[in-house]
Amino acid sequence: MAKSTHTMVRHALAMMAGTLASRVLGLIREVVTAAWFGASGALDAFNVSFTLANLARQLLAEGALSASFVPVFSRTLASKGRESAARLARQAFAVLLSVTLLSVLIGVALSPLLVKIMAPGFDPVKAALASSMTRWMFPFLFFISLAALAMGVLNSMGSFLVPALAPALSNLVYIALVVFTPRLYGVWGLVIAVLAGGACQFALQWAWSARMGVTLLPARPDLADPDLRSMLALFLPYAAGLSLNQVNPVISRMLASFLEEGAISVLNYANRVIQLPLGIFVIAVSQAVLPQLSRCPLDDSSEFREIMRDALRFTLFVVFPATLGLVMVSDELVHLLFVRGAFGEWAWRGTALSLAMYSLGLPGMALSTVAMRGLYARSMPREAMVVTLVSVAGTVVFSLALMRPLSYGGLALATSLAFTLSGWAGVRILSSRIGLPFGIFSPSWSGRMLLSLLAMAAVVATWRRAFPYSDAFPGAARAAWMGGVMLFAACTYAAMTAMLRFQEWRWLRAAVRPRGGRENR
Repeated sequence: MAKSTHTMVRHALAMMAGTLASRVLGLIREVVTAAWFGASGALDAFNVSFTLANLARQLLAEGALSASFVPVFSRTLASKGRESAARLARQAFAVLLSVTLLSVLIGVALSPLLVKIMAPGFDPVKAALASSMTRWMFPFLFFISLAALAMGVLNSMGSFLVPALAPALSNLVYIALVVFTPRLYGVWGLVIAVLAGGACQFALQWAWSARMGVTLLPARPDLADPDLRSMLALFLPYAAGLSLNQVNPVISRMLASFLEEGAISVLNYANRVIQLPLGIFVIAVSQAVLPQLSRCPLDDSSEFREIMRDALRFTLFVVFPATLGLVMVSDELVHLLFVRGAFGEWAWRGTALSLAMYSLGLPGMALSTVAMRGLYARSMPREAMVVTLVSVAGTVVFSLALMRPLSYGGLALATSLAFTLSGWAGVRILSSRIGLPFGIFSPSWSGRMLLSLLAMAAVVATWRRAFPYSDAFPGAARAAWMGGVMLFAACTYAAMTAMLRFQEWRWLRAAVRPRGGRENR
């Protein structure tokens, strides 16, 4: 087993631990929000405003910045040392600061138009509320974009736990504020909580990067610096491609605004739940593998292929059981998490259906996300744009075909189908460009995986039959029921995969084995 594989798994486990805390707190934040506002028109307006700020964040911070900065910074760190890498980071900080401030000003000015584009079905009152909140929400982009730069620096230097915990701090601040701000400011209390959480998320990562020797202060960009020029040359193509990728949530919310009131909210609640396995498994592995892939020599396709194959298989190894479990117990899980206060029967059933449909796309999301990191590492913006176009085209076609017969459930299923299609396209394109097949779904691996999932499904079905869930259960009994089915399902899957000798268990043992030396935090 290559050392790079268990190093990737070790870093992924650190990301998973931090991300687990973040996602659990994210679910708690949605539970608190649901108790205050249910699936209401006011919350629809807030979700649209938050989505608009998030779109810009995902494009600038977690999108084009991560795709262009991390590979160049990782190679500079490995070949030229920390001081040269720190100089590049400070120049990138100045560039990002300028771009972000300009984006905030543009977003504030165009808020009414952006809301009209995203939610054309809103009535004038709801549209005015969403526009007003969007103006105040856009400064969130400033904090979160700079936090993403600090995260890229930390990941490239081998620090994964603290960057993964930073969003948890943001969610904790949000929860603490939402406990009382809605009493004073109504739905506007959510805006205050989002901004405060973003500021704390940036502050933590900035302080930690300074502690590791890279103080992120703006430095005048030197356009003669080949590393900066390389980063900027990649930034615009990736920004163009990723801007298309951000059309997907816009499409879903735009079409949902024509459906019954609360449709956007139930999709948002389901999306928040799916972010737990997506963040813990998919994003964690993709974040951990990008610096390693970036350090692979461009003329050595075999090492790159090995790391990519192992990353894809490890992600699917943990995503497949999560997918099956979420589909089978979506009703019970949504009831446990959300049914209280203003969150009633309609919101429960709608969120559960949407969650089941979103869950079917988790394997496709895994393939697509990790494959895109491979394209970034090999500096292939054109190919990354093709994968993005496949995702957008699939979302449009599947959404239009499924929203009429399945309503908001069809929109969630369309997202899953589009990600599955783009995941297949990403893996095929990357494999073709390096001239080597990845061999992810070998007959042996696929057959053993099918047996393991069938055993897990049988255990879940038996549990549901032997111990039927009731919405009349008190909270402790509902939590015990969910904990029980999750425990037995996880143990069954673990036992089956261990018995069938999946190599992923060897990677995990090597990743947690005590090391002789101490690596970066």
